[in-house]
Amino acid sequence: MTNELKKEAYELVQNAKIAYVSSVNSDGFPTIKAMLALHHDGMTTHYFSTHLTSRRAAQFKQNPKASIYFCDDVEFKGLMLTGTVEVCTDRYHKELLWREGFEMYYPKGVEDDNYCVLKFTAEYGNYYHKLVNHSFGMEEFNDVEA
Repeated sequence: MTNELKKEAYELVQNAKIAYVSSVNSDGFPTIKAMLALHHDGMTTHYFSTHLTSRRAAQFKQNPKASIYFCDDVEFKGLMLTGTVEVCTDRYHKELLWREGFEMYYPKGVEDDNYCVLKFTAEYGNYYHKLVNHSFGMEEFNDVEA
């Protein structure tokens, strides 16, 4: 993957307001949900918040396999990352994602027992633009600035 394409893919992630997060349900079928793209550590690690009692958290506890998808519907660009999700309930991750206004969903704040963070770690991906797919391993992004 060229440096220009890596930069495009990285900018797509950085500019995304939402990401589509997929999980596998108890019947083995994929499910997908749009979630706020709140924080990224480079291209490999992405964080989302949800209720610990949510369907999504339960699915990831049962099967951590996941994909996330970022897209630009104007330029018709898309980035799919495939990897695993860890459901985090520790204070570090909860504080990392905490935003003003979350009190509406988690009345007890960061300490709310129903507040958790989904930590997605990518293993590989595919970037689509101009009718071409570019598949890659995450090590290709080691030289892209976070």
